[in-house]
Formats: sequence, structure tokens, C-alpha cells
Amino acid sequence: MKLGGKQLFTILLVAGVAVSLTVMATSYGSRPVPAVSKPVFDKQAQIKRGEYLVTIGGCNDCHTPWVMGPKGPEPDMTRSLSGHPQQFKIESPAQIQSDKWGWSGALTNTAFSGPWGVSFAANLTPDRNTGTGIWTEEIFRNTIRNGRHWGVARPLLPPMPWVNYRKMSDEDLNAVFAYIHTLKPIDNQVPQPLPPAAAKVAEAATTVAKAKTEASGVIR
Repeated sequence: MKLGGKQLFTILLVAGVAVSLTVMATSYGSRPVPAVSKPVFDKQAQIKRGEYLVTIGGCNDCHTPWVMGPKGPEPDMTRSLSGHPQQFKIESPAQIQSDKWGWSGALTNTAFSGPWGVSFAANLTPDRNTGTGIWTEEIFRNTIRNGRHWGVARPLLPPMPWVNYRKMSDEDLNAVFAYIHTLKPIDNQVPQPLPPAAAKVAEAATTVAKAKTEASGVIR
């Protein structure tokens, strides 16, 4: 069959386009796929983020001992986030005489007395014996998330606003942890919480009753 000039031109045109597409596809497929670069972790940026969160979160309001400054009470930043001073002894809940007040705070603003008993602000510095020096990021996150010391132990007591802080992202909690571990380690053994006054009275009454019973048994 003899092809006309237009038909031959069309066939050649289609064939040329097909060859061109094949060459382009082969060339593109042989190109190396550019590697996706992973973001570089910036430790200093994380620490700065943690410092920012600690500042706006008011951590120094309770975890840093306050002293009287020239313009009134102020946090003693030489003891930043070291918790309730071990030399400031508190052995019983505050005696609140008015029904208008429900709780009170110590002069250092690191101990608080209320219906829960007496709570003491923890030492957050990286001291290995009395602070968070042997803690991990996971322990710190679990402490805030679960509202328990070490993440699994006794409950965190008022006024610690852990129910708000638990909504922070893992990245932000890790940033806070990174920042507090840049602080000067301070050897300060914060005391354990004290039970409510009513519990102490009940405990004392039980002790007295037990002593009377034992004494009665001896007399017999």
C-alpha cells in the first residue's frame, strides 16, 4: 500500500514523539533520587525553649526559696529551683484560726499547709543525691503526666499545678528537663510531706489508746 505524503508525515511525527518520550522517561528514571535531609537536633535551642517554659510556667515561684529584697519578697536565684531549704524546719501544719482562710504558705514560699497537710517544693536541680540528677526524661515526663513523684510513687500535692502541665507536649517537657539539668546542682534534702492535722491527732489518739491497753495488760 502506497502512503500519501500527509500519512507518512503523521507516522514519522508520532514515532518521533514516542522516541522522545521514551528517552525522557529513561533519563528521568536514571537520575538519583535526592536524599531527604533530616532536621539537625539543636540542643542549645532545646535548652532555651526549656528556660522560656520554666519562666512563663512560674516554676521559680515555688521551687526557688524566696528572701526579702529591697522591694519586697523575691526568689533567691542563687538557689534556683533547689526546693524547700532543708534547714528551714517545719514539723506541723499551720494553725489557721479563721474560717476565711483555707491554706497558708511559708516565708520561703516553698512550703504550703492546707487540708492535704504540708507539702514542700521539690529540689529540681541536677544534684544526684537530693535532686533530679539520676532522673531520665521518661521519669520526668511520667511525674508530670501521672501526677506522682518519680512517675509512680506518692501523689504530687497542691499547689503543684501538674494537671495543667501534663498537657504539655513531650518535646516541651523534654525541653524543661534539659534546662533544669543545666542548673548548678544544689545538695538540699527536701523533707517528705506532712499529713493533715486531723490525721496527726488521730495517730496520736491511737498511740495513746494502744499504750493504755498495753499498760492495762501489764497491771493484770
